Amino acid sequence: MFSKKYIILTSILALFAVSGLRAQNTNDAMYRGGGYDYNDSTLIPSKRAAQQKDFLNGNYDFPALPRNQWEVGISGGMLNISGDVRSKTLFNMPIKPLNTLGWGLSVRKAWGYVISTRLNYVHGSASGYNYEASENYWGHSANPYFAAGYTQDVYYSYKSVLNELTLQVVASLNNLKFHKARNKFSHYFYLGGGGMTYHTMMDLKDGNNGNANYDFSKVPGASGNTGNSLYQSRKDINKFLKDFFDGEYETEAEAHANRGRFLKKHTVRPVFNIGLGTQIRLTRKLSLSVEDKMTITMDDLLDGYRWQERPRSEDGSKVASAMTRDFDNINYFSIGLNLNLGGKAVDPLWWMNPLDYGYNGLKNVKPKDSKCDKDSDGDGISDCFDRCPNTPGGVAVDSHGCPFDTDGDGVADYKDKQLITPTECQPVDADGVGKCPEHCCDNPPPPKTCNLNSGSITFPSGSAKLTSAGNISLNNLANSMRANPNCKAVIIGCGNGSKIEQQRSWDRVNAVINYMVDNQGIDRERFIFQYGSGCEANTVEFRGAAEGQEGPSNVPPPFPNLKK
Repeated sequence: MFSKKYIILTSILALFAVSGLRAQNTNDAMYRGGGYDYNDSTLIPSKRAAQQKDFLNGNYDFPALPRNQWEVGISGGMLNISGDVRSKTLFNMPIKPLNTLGWGLSVRKAWGYVISTRLNYVHGSASGYNYEASENYWGHSANPYFAAGYTQDVYYSYKSVLNELTLQVVASLNNLKFHKARNKFSHYFYLGGGGMTYHTMMDLKDGNNGNANYDFSKVPGASGNTGNSLYQSRKDINKFLKDFFDGEYETEAEAHANRGRFLKKHTVRPVFNIGLGTQIRLTRKLSLSVEDKMTITMDDLLDGYRWQERPRSEDGSKVASAMTRDFDNINYFSIGLNLNLGGKAVDPLWWMNPLDYGYNGLKNVKPKDSKCDKDSDGDGISDCFDRCPNTPGGVAVDSHGCPFDTDGDGVADYKDKQLITPTECQPVDADGVGKCPEHCCDNPPPPKTCNLNSGSITFPSGSAKLTSAGNISLNNLANSMRANPNCKAVIIGCGNGSKIEQQRSWDRVNAVINYMVDNQGIDRERFIFQYGSGCEANTVEFRGAAEGQEGPSNVPPPFPNLKK
């Protein structure tokens, strides 16, 4: 017959699991949507803000990893020791059922979509007893039968109180989904290490008989009793022992020398564990977990007994080499409830699908007949935004797709025969040539200062390739230089750390000047080439040269043979 306590516990857990499954049916909508808004920078921690900025500006293809919630959990279940004395479980009842129960607390954090870490604490007790007699208790001086010359049959019954604290590395196995957005179940395994304490007591005295030593000769099959254990039913012996023991556990079990009083006689040991589990998602905040964990102790005294004995031979005597030694391990089978915590954060990443961003991007691509997918005149500006859709090929355009008009006379630069027409000489004819008053505009004196546009260009990390945003900035600089034909521009590359940084800084300055010469038709001698500056990483700065400032328009690369 099952204990009433176990029946109640099993009923509560079953009801809880069924309620969780119903909750899933009513919350299916949370599994159909995407993961989160990839443009929401409030979800990004400061250490990844630079990547998110590059992503939003179109300079990097991948959004930054978002901040994700912590998970805290509580669990309860069966705690058993696999050792020399047989452990009692739900299906092999101990004297007191609560002696095989444990509970636990955990805190878990994801560092990626697969790997997370978890701090896990478990407390509980395990118990058991042998239906076979033991005679080899010579190392256990606290045993009241110790002085009997180790020939008295003893039936061991123990209870061990356990505490375990470990840090575990958890690997999620199934959050990569190709045909749906979210998981309803999360399967995982883990490895961990840490420490444990335990304190084991034995039940060797009869509290119902003045706390005298048990008379084990009354046990069927024991020495001095008719017959032997080989010919006794295991079921009958177990039934007899269940009623025979009083379950008080009054005798200290054999223990190691490092047992400390400050730990209330608990032995301290390092441990390792391995486990498998499944989580069932109930709501966005709650999940139910079912888990089995094996703890490896490298200790042989958790059950209070050092030797494992072999059965008797047919004549009732012990077989030769009757004792074997092995280590005791702990098994914890549990059911738990987990809660997600954290503001301005996405769900724990083991619930997220890493393919969300890619699939959402494919879904949001416009149909093939959309103007946004076309650039009819090939000027680099989509027809959606092109205000001058018929620009001839090879003509530089602004961000609206219109050819530049440096002097603002209404004639595009590529058709303007007088590129810089003073305002007093406008309006102009069809060729962009104005009609100026006599002597007003012949050989104007050079300006004393240069009024060029200044700014910076951001390059993708590790690259010297100009982006579309960078091209627009350089187009504006080119217009400014045309309007100030006597001014030079200083191009400054950032990066003064390693050899790779310095070479990349040179590559970027060279790319900028080449673009201005090849695409905008600006004379190379109007540029001053500088690199290896300590300014902001991944940028090239530009400004007008100071009056009288000179410098080379080209310099040799510092480390041309480095791998890019």
